Amino acid sequence: MADLPTTGGRTVRDVYTQHARMLYRIAYTYMKNSCDSEDALQECFLRYIRSGVSFADPQHEKGWLILTLTNICRDMLRSRARRHDSLEDHAELTAAPPETDRLTAAVLALPDRYKAPLYLFYYEGYSVKEIAGMLHQPVNTVKTRLARARKLLKNEWEEQFDEG
Repeated sequence: MADLPTTGGRTVRDVYTQHARMLYRIAYTYMKNSCDSEDALQECFLRYIRSGVSFADPQHEKGWLILTLTNICRDMLRSRARRHDSLEDHAELTAAPPETDRLTAAVLALPDRYKAPLYLFYYEGYSVKEIAGMLHQPVNTVKTRLARARKLLKNEWEEQFDEG
């Protein structure tokens, strides 16, 4: 890991150590597998190193990393959607999915536009206003997406309990 200085005299190693776990979890909500999540995280830090951006404060830096990572994940998913490979062509590469609890599985099944706000709000503790700034969306859009995500999760849980 490069020991290049960043904002506030911290090194890239320091920034990576501080944010990598959180960024990996965000990537996993998009990519739904560890290999692609690790690739997205690596690409995010490569862009961070190459960018040379000066950040006003650690929160600005964290927001930049989150936004960059979500854009990378979206790009990777779009790229994957364009490929026309058959699953049978890659059967030998398939790994068993990691064990997840029912709530995590339900969150991972949400449409992409709901995952990031939900994760940032509930898992990272950001306010709606902070999330809106990070994702470059209006506050009301973030509120609506959180409400819709909650409704989707509630409906999913109710269906599971009705069946079981």
